Amino acid sequence: MPTETLDSAPTLGALYGRALLTARSGGSTLPDRTLELVNATIDADAVADYAHVCGFRVGGELPITYPHMLAFPLQMRLMTDREFPLPAPGMVHLRNVITQQRPLAVGEPLVVRVHAERLVAHPKGAQVDLVSTVGLPDEEAAWHSRSTYFVRGASAEEPTDAAPPEPEPHVGDRPHAVWTVPGDIGRRYAAVSGDVNPIHVNGLAAKAFGMPGTIAHGMWSKARVLAALAGRTDEAVTVDAVFRSPLRIPSKAFLYTAATKDGWDAALRSKKGKDHLLLTVRPAS
Repeated sequence: MPTETLDSAPTLGALYGRALLTARSGGSTLPDRTLELVNATIDADAVADYAHVCGFRVGGELPITYPHMLAFPLQMRLMTDREFPLPAPGMVHLRNVITQQRPLAVGEPLVVRVHAERLVAHPKGAQVDLVSTVGLPDEEAAWHSRSTYFVRGASAEEPTDAAPPEPEPHVGDRPHAVWTVPGDIGRRYAAVSGDVNPIHVNGLAAKAFGMPGTIAHGMWSKARVLAALAGRTDEAVTVDAVFRSPLRIPSKAFLYTAATKDGWDAALRSKKGKDHLLLTVRPAS
């Protein structure tokens, strides 16, 4: 797959404007190239702001979900290309699998790479995987992520291979924490991540895209759960999260956790027991 090296990180505000212009255009196949950003800069203040919004401790190492902030502008650059077969506006995050071999540090000269693969049919539309890697230039990727996105009403061919089994955490019947999710968490997370997808920041727009109302970012939910488990997991881990149902905001969310022989299981549920997020933490392979 050819590599296109970018001079600087794409500007998300401009990309979202471009997304609105290209929402109804697109090809039938995924772009056959990898986007690469060399010497990606990490601003310590930006990491601290992200940590505060998500509940992480502020320090010299990046929270395990933070490299997604570096990769997401490249993902948006791919998804807003006219040749990309799915429209970016209203796209919903279904699943995210992160494998971290070691924590990344603020100040490291990182290389970020992103490509798209596995465009397949979904029972209610179509989905696609955006694969991202982050690490030093002379090492295998220290951080790898696979994000699965869904577009309602879109079309794609039926998959010829099976997706990996989704996480099945076993957490018992009693929550270990009750969170009051504020109504502004979508805007606050958008401010630190650049992800201003309207389903997270505007109730009317969210309903126009088929949501029940404004919903929390899936990656905020994942980050918030991992922040609650901070200090209780290994540094080299795979964290598999499936975003089962939208977490409306404002609302209350109930966190269930359980230690396993080699990691952790977690679930974020509604008061009525509806799953919002299912998550497993296991040693990295």
